[in-house]
Amino acid sequence: MKFDTPATTNPVDQLKVVGQPVDRIDGPYKTTGTAPYANDRHDVVPNQVHGYVVGSAIAKGRIASIDLAAARAAPGVLAIVTAENAGKLGKGQYNTAKLLGGPGIEHYHQAVALVVAETLEQARAAAQLVRVEYATAEGRFDLAAAKGGATAPARNADSTVGDFAAAFAAAPVQLDATYTTPDQAHAMMEPHASIAAWNGGKLSLWTSNQMIAWSTDEMAKTLGIAREKVRLMSPFIGGGFGGKLWLRADALLAALGARAARRPVRVALTRPLMFNNTVRRPATIQRIRIGAGRDGKITAIGHESWSGNLSGGKPENAVQQTRLLYAGANRLTALRLATMDLPEGNAMRAPGEAPGMMALEVAMDEVAEKLGLDPI
Repeated sequence: MKFDTPATTNPVDQLKVVGQPVDRIDGPYKTTGTAPYANDRHDVVPNQVHGYVVGSAIAKGRIASIDLAAARAAPGVLAIVTAENAGKLGKGQYNTAKLLGGPGIEHYHQAVALVVAETLEQARAAAQLVRVEYATAEGRFDLAAAKGGATAPARNADSTVGDFAAAFAAAPVQLDATYTTPDQAHAMMEPHASIAAWNGGKLSLWTSNQMIAWSTDEMAKTLGIAREKVRLMSPFIGGGFGGKLWLRADALLAALGARAARRPVRVALTRPLMFNNTVRRPATIQRIRIGAGRDGKITAIGHESWSGNLSGGKPENAVQQTRLLYAGANRLTALRLATMDLPEGNAMRAPGEAPGMMALEVAMDEVAEKLGLDPI
């Protein structure tokens, strides 16, 4: 897309909306507490029951055995879904890990069972009776320790312009610094929540999701049914920020639970499961090198970033803004990805830019200090 011609007259130029005291369409609903969020949809389908997710107690390994007898016998229990009885499940292109784990465990709190009962309290109580025995395996959880084995992802990992090494070595003023950012988790006010109901072979899902078309495709692919048989509805989202771009465990397990119980099922991830069973912003280790003349003109700029993800995941693109900002004839950027056994990393509030801009702008301030110049 190129912006090389003037825009024609448009609604922004007409100032019919921008700059006018226009009421938000959803304002009255949100201020009066009547906005229909996913887990509030008591009115959309009758005879709803509740599902409670059991998350893995280990971060890497396998389920050796799972005993459901006590949970099945608990008051109000209608069905229990595990990988053993869920049937064949596919995996969408936007999920790095399986949304229902077993027998292999890919990360901590990966969903391994859903207990469906008449009430939330009954489902929660019965979930505590699910007995899972694990065979643990050695995992990789420390980015600094995994950094040495990191590799270049297949696409757009490196970029070079000019001769960075020579220009940096010749620069009168040099900065060579390493910055780190920690793993971060979404904490939107509304958790991931869904209500699923089947009508014949057709699925209706009231969910909290930012990308309905993507997730409709993903649900159909995961269940192995035609896309036309899946309908997702998400009129209001109580915070998404990238964490609700894709199909998550609440939606899939609600669908599987509803199919097993033959009743509409509602599932909301608890806060710990939301942190560990959805996506996170991966930690980064970033090395920035800047060479400049005494006048402050940048002659060399280099930015390398290391991050970790599950096998098949993508890196945190912390160097993208360094490819766009600040002139400098000689440039180098590089991304490296380490395979780690943590919940999958993906979009979270300005992915790449949030940790990358922090490091780049701190580096600029430090170069300015070396030069005795105002950083602006």
